[in-house]
Amino acid sequence: MPPRKAKSKKAPVTPGAQAPERGDAPRPRRPRAKKTVAILSRKRSLYSTRRLVEAIKARGHRALVFDTLRCCLMLAQGRPRMTYRGAEVRGVDVVIPRIGASITAYGLAVVNHFEMMDVPVLNPPTAIARSRDKLRALQFLARAGLDMPRTVMAHDRGNVRKLVQEVGGLPVIIKLIKGTQGVGVMIAHTLPEVQTILDTFWDLGQEIVLQEFVAESEGRDVRALVVGDTVVGAMRRKAKKGEFRSNIHRGGEGRAIVLPPAYMEAAVKAARIIGLEVAGVDMLEGREGPRLMEINSSPGFEGLEGATGQDIAGTIVEHALVYAGTRAGALLARAGRAS
Repeated sequence: MPPRKAKSKKAPVTPGAQAPERGDAPRPRRPRAKKTVAILSRKRSLYSTRRLVEAIKARGHRALVFDTLRCCLMLAQGRPRMTYRGAEVRGVDVVIPRIGASITAYGLAVVNHFEMMDVPVLNPPTAIARSRDKLRALQFLARAGLDMPRTVMAHDRGNVRKLVQEVGGLPVIIKLIKGTQGVGVMIAHTLPEVQTILDTFWDLGQEIVLQEFVAESEGRDVRALVVGDTVVGAMRRKAKKGEFRSNIHRGGEGRAIVLPPAYMEAAVKAARIIGLEVAGVDMLEGREGPRLMEINSSPGFEGLEGATGQDIAGTIVEHALVYAGTRAGALLARAGRAS
């Protein structure tokens, strides 16, 4: 008589759950879908670009770095396209723009093209353009009631004394409208100095502003990095000896600080007003609280990561992924309403 086959015991099935098929191992938890995050940057080796690539890969996603000037933009009726070094650009889930001031015009065109292709861009082109024009940005911030040094823009060569009086007298700060990293920022201590600097820049076709010198700041300012609706890090920058500009690129030193609530609120509000998801907000410490100086749409964060020890790049990447999901949902909803 042949031996009887042993009956295999069936695994208990939880009510409402599907039993695994015979011979199958338990199904592993579904991994998070891999996303493709593109960074617009002239050089992959730049600190901020390199750190963003590391943060993207550390979170299990794919990182692409596009040299902005190598992006070719194609337009046809209803079919905006882009190629990069001859290959079609497809499958990008979100773009993090790092647009340098020297390529603002073409950089804005590339950012706008990604938006036309329905690719979410962390910092839209309109907001980047506002931030690049110092006067335009201050106009938005002033209208919203934020405090700032008194500022004047004019072309009246014959009334320089009156312009200086409008910003509180000498010394006075003179800034190029589209300067960056402290380039194009000067201090004038006499009326002849002011007149000479203004005449020189006007003759060169440059737009400039005069700004109040805030004496109590003593060569210091505060840089707050805003991501979404949060200040993710802040530092106080101090100018090197003999220099009034506190920019790290000009030899200034940065030290991590905890911002008072008024400063955090001002920084977040400034970013919201300009329309930036990621912004570096520079403020002076006035006697009555924060005084907004300018806002940067592609802030470097090497100094801030060094001063705070925080993973700023990781925070930006995580916000970009959430932002991409939100935008994708909005596009689907819009397509549903149109159908």
